[in-house]
Order: sequence, then C-alpha cells, then structure tokens
Amino acid sequence: MWEKLLDRFLTGMMVEDRLSITYPDGTTRDYGPDTGEFAHLAIADTNAVRNIILNPDLGLGEGYMDGQVTPRNCTLDQLLTVIIRNRFKGRLPPWLLLANRARFHARRFIQRNAPRAAQRNVAHHYDISDDLYRLFLDEDMQYSCAYFGDDAMTLEQAQVAKKAHIAGKLCLEPGMRVLDIGCGWGGMALTLARDYGCEVTAITLSENQLATAQQRAETAGLSKRIRFKLQDYRHTTGSFDRVVSVGMLEHVGVPNFGTYFGKVGELLDPDGVALIHTIGRSAPPMAHSSWINKYIFPGGYVPSLSELAPALETSGLWQTDIEIWRLHYAKTIRHWRDRFDASLPQIRKMYDERFIRMFHYYLTVCILAFEHQMQAVYHLQLAHRRDAVPLTRDYLYGKTAAPTAKLPKREIAEN
Repeated sequence: MWEKLLDRFLTGMMVEDRLSITYPDGTTRDYGPDTGEFAHLAIADTNAVRNIILNPDLGLGEGYMDGQVTPRNCTLDQLLTVIIRNRFKGRLPPWLLLANRARFHARRFIQRNAPRAAQRNVAHHYDISDDLYRLFLDEDMQYSCAYFGDDAMTLEQAQVAKKAHIAGKLCLEPGMRVLDIGCGWGGMALTLARDYGCEVTAITLSENQLATAQQRAETAGLSKRIRFKLQDYRHTTGSFDRVVSVGMLEHVGVPNFGTYFGKVGELLDPDGVALIHTIGRSAPPMAHSSWINKYIFPGGYVPSLSELAPALETSGLWQTDIEIWRLHYAKTIRHWRDRFDASLPQIRKMYDERFIRMFHYYLTVCILAFEHQMQAVYHLQLAHRRDAVPLTRDYLYGKTAAPTAKLPKREIAEN
C-alpha cells in the first residue's frame, strides 16, 4: 500500500527532472521527464516508505540519518535539488497539502518559546560541544552568514567583512554602550570592544557559549569592556546607544515578534541605531521544516517580511535601511560543510554515524534552501529618529566607510 501511495505521489510531483526510486523489494521506477537533472534514491525499508508518505520532510531526513534512504549514482546535493525543484512545481496529493496547512497554522503554538522553553531550545543545538563547532567554523566562531565581497575570499575574510559591514551600519563611536542580543561565542562583542572602543553588554541563553565568550574576553584583556550574561532578551533592562542582533531573530518565533521589536525600541536610546541580521523568506510564509524543528532548531522559524512588518510598524522605530543578502549564506555553509567533512576523523571520535549523517544532511539542506528556495538574509537597520543615520548608503562604501576589522588573533579564538 505504501509503495503505491509513494508511486502516486511522485507521479504528480515530478514535472521537470528525472527521479529514480529503488523500492525495498528491489524494483526501480522512474518519475518525471527524461530532461533536466537526474537523481536516484534507494529505499531499504517499507517503514521508510511509510514515513516519507506521512511526512516527506521528516521521513526523508530520518531515513537518511538511519541509512534506510540513500542516494545512488548521485550526491545528496543532486538528490535534494531534484526533490526541492519539483516539490514547488509539481502536484502534491491532498493529504500532504492539508498536513502542510495544519503545520503552518500550528506555528503560533509550537513557537511560543517562553523563556524556559527558549533556553532548552538553544541548549539542544548550541550546547552540544564547542569542540565540534571549532572544527568547521572560522577562527572567530561566527555561526551566521558571512559577507563575500568576492568569490576569492576565505571564510575568515568573509566573516571579518560581515562584522565590519554591521559595525559600519551601527555608526559606532568609541565609548558607545552596545547591547548584543544572542551573542554566540562572543565574536561580535569582542570585535566591537577591541576594534571600535565600545562598552558591550552581550546576552545569550547558551551556557556553553557564555563560558567560552567570558574566557575569550579575559584572554583578550577585554573583560572590563564586555559583560557577558546568561539572559533572555525579555528580561534585559537598561539603555543603549546601539543594539545589534546577529542570527537570533530566527529563534524568537512568530508569536513573539511584537515583543522582540518592542523590546529593541525600549532598550534603544532616542538617538540610537539597531541592526538586526536574520534569515528570512522572500515569499509568502510557509510551514517550517518538521525535520529541522525536531533535530536541529526546535522552536525556530524563518519569517517572511510580511510577518515581521506588523511588529516593525508598531515598534515605534524607523526602518532606516533594509538590505538583502542572497547567496552569501549558501557560500558560507558550503565552507562549513567542506570543513566538517574534512574533520570527519576527529568527529567520529566524538559522535556516532547517525549524528554525523544528521549534521551533514542539515548543512546540505540549508545550502540548498538558499540556492533553490526563496530564502535570504535580511539586515534591518532601525532607529527612533529618521535622521539617526546618513540618508544614503554612501557612508558604507565611500571614503568615510567604517574601517575593516582586524582578523582575530588565533590564540584568542582558541580559548
């Protein structure tokens, strides 16, 4: 029964590429025209077929993790590219359309992300091991989109360029009080304190990241200029000249956008500037990946601008600039995956094969989301005053552009 349902499903979905499926009984069937891209998927177990039918996103990911679903004569990239391209162009069966609609409407309940739940969600991904992340991130442990001014840039250079670009948009001056919401392992806070002379308060919900960031600040001699705190943004008080948040809005959740941007407005001085760096959809909202939610980022969500707009409009803040980065994150994650794969001998000493397949699948899915779906990175520059920043972007690229931050010293990054 399950094989027949999958056969019917793929017959309607495959419209411009060729997908071959080898079923558990050994038979192979082709779907789609003999044009475009080609991929071959082998399914070893009938339970895997059933899981794909019931929830294709979750079933395919779990099947790959368990070794029950494998690409044949093609790479995982090629397989997922064919599936993604046809998923949005072909015809899906009614039961999947209904399930997707139900998951979409359930996001307001799934993503409530109360403070305790938010901390658990963060720990699920960020507190597994700093040693793992050191193997594939850049020296400064930036776990967000880099900024590639040209294709020849290394990952380290592109991450330095990202931080410098953000610093330029913040229009910093020495001595300014900066709040970093979701500071990660402290790279941005260290950069703003060391290279721009700012006094930084940096908050995170990850105990691992907090400990590493504090140690890095102490090693760099910056402990007096940076305060790292284990704190939810909703519990933060004070007044700041600048607010920066890189890669954290994706963890806020749809029900909390108004609270989030309201809090940014509350914490930001009347003359202040905020810069929010976030993944977003350049298309109408859709249900988040159930596989990503279960295994990678529980409670996470990539918002469309239409979902952010109401919260921005009621925050009392001017949208002084919105910039869109398109393929930068795909380039960034390809660097991460290359480094992850090159580090497999070390990683196998730390984790089992199921975890390794999960993480490789996660990185690959994310690459393809930025290459083949309507996914990008948004820079939301916000201020209380419309003239808080220059009226054009010339200040970012002309003679008055902010200086490029220096590469972090290796001994700082490794502590």
